[in-house]
Amino acid sequence: MMKDVETRQAILKLNELGYGYRKIARTLRVSRWLVREVVNSQNGELPESKRASKPEIFRERIIEEIKSCQGNLVRVHEELRDDNIDLTYSTLTRFVRDNNLVKGSKPPVGKYVFDPGEESQFDTSPHIVTFSTGKRKCQCASLILGYSRMLFFQYYPRFTRFECKIFLTDALRYFQGACKRCIIDNTNLAVFHGTGPDALIVPEMEIFSQRFGFVFQAHRLGDKNRSGKIERPFHYIENNFLVKRVFQNFDNLNEMSLWFSDRNNRSHKRHLRSKPIELFAMEKGTLVPLPLHIPQVYQIHNRTVDQEGYINLHTNVYTVPYELTGRNLEVRETKDQVSVYHKHKEVAQHLRQAPGARKWTTDKSHRPKWGLGKYKKQKPSEEEQKLREISDVMNSYVNGLKQRKTGQGLSSIKRLYRMINEYPPDSFQKAVEEALHYGLFDLNRLENMVLRNIAGEFFRLEIEKEDPSNLSYGDQTNE
Repeated sequence: MMKDVETRQAILKLNELGYGYRKIARTLRVSRWLVREVVNSQNGELPESKRASKPEIFRERIIEEIKSCQGNLVRVHEELRDDNIDLTYSTLTRFVRDNNLVKGSKPPVGKYVFDPGEESQFDTSPHIVTFSTGKRKCQCASLILGYSRMLFFQYYPRFTRFECKIFLTDALRYFQGACKRCIIDNTNLAVFHGTGPDALIVPEMEIFSQRFGFVFQAHRLGDKNRSGKIERPFHYIENNFLVKRVFQNFDNLNEMSLWFSDRNNRSHKRHLRSKPIELFAMEKGTLVPLPLHIPQVYQIHNRTVDQEGYINLHTNVYTVPYELTGRNLEVRETKDQVSVYHKHKEVAQHLRQAPGARKWTTDKSHRPKWGLGKYKKQKPSEEEQKLREISDVMNSYVNGLKQRKTGQGLSSIKRLYRMINEYPPDSFQKAVEEALHYGLFDLNRLENMVLRNIAGEFFRLEIEKEDPSNLSYGDQTNE
């Protein structure tokens, strides 16, 4: 019998006090054989077992199978079982774990403690968000202060460096300052080359951080605990904020995100034994103050206006003045607006649609109006103006003639003007008055009437008169 160390030491102590084996065995309720063994050995410690455990017998074989199976203990167990080595899977895993055969022992989890204003942590995580139009995968960007655990998060349909600068600008405005160091992961969002302390930050993002007085620092590769303060809130957001909530659009989503951030920062945290907003009151004074002027984050694109007077940006379509069709324009994209410039002059401005929304934004002032462009009403020709100045009768006849012609009736006007220059004015005027009275606007018939008047007045010829009232509109011929 092995018994524990305390029992064995009690046996030795009672033996020193002069008690016999029988008395000691009855008092401690152990066998006299154990009392005799402990007293003879004078060893209060447990003796080492001389029998090897069953996995220890196959130690070399287990190590060999671990290497060939690349550390997959399920396959190791299957291979041992095929060779009639009867080991349960739990026995195998415990033996491997106790003898550290696969991986080194995990170091104890540490705790990072930061001074006020020393560090903030930034990261993104994909979440499935429910909109009124359906579910969609969105990117949740979050920034947390290391000391007070103040949280700020927003959602975006995608997350590039442009959206990153927009988010960090809004976050720093929310906190009214910046911590001296911002911990990020090793993605190419801000890291140009390398990992961890050797990471080279993208110049664009480095200039952005210098503007607000902080530096980006990537954590070591695989050291997820270094950014643990930002990882935990993602689980809280996904399983509390998004549950059973339906959003209309990204504006509504981010408005609710801001409300949830405020509520979270005002709630008591058990691990902090305080509220983040109360700790932030002490941390706020240590933050790097915001610059006097915060420039607007924007991105420049070059776009060519299509034949319909539209430009395409991130699958969304925006109108520009139709006069710029085919021109190459500069598009300036900000958080909320899309501005279009031609030769450094703003020619259009629209509300920015979410990338990938496939929406059409049309400004009616950019479309051609009736009477403008190709529909522009032409000025009267010189011949028409001169005809209208002759008399009121001629003006009325020109109006009637144009009503019966397609377009401006320019060829008919020119022929009428040529006729008035070729024939005597009195005879022509008389024929026009008669034609207007009977509604005759066939220029061939008008010319015959003029010739009849000339023949009767100058040559005294007997000409059979034709009654114009017998002429119907169907008898008129078009030019």
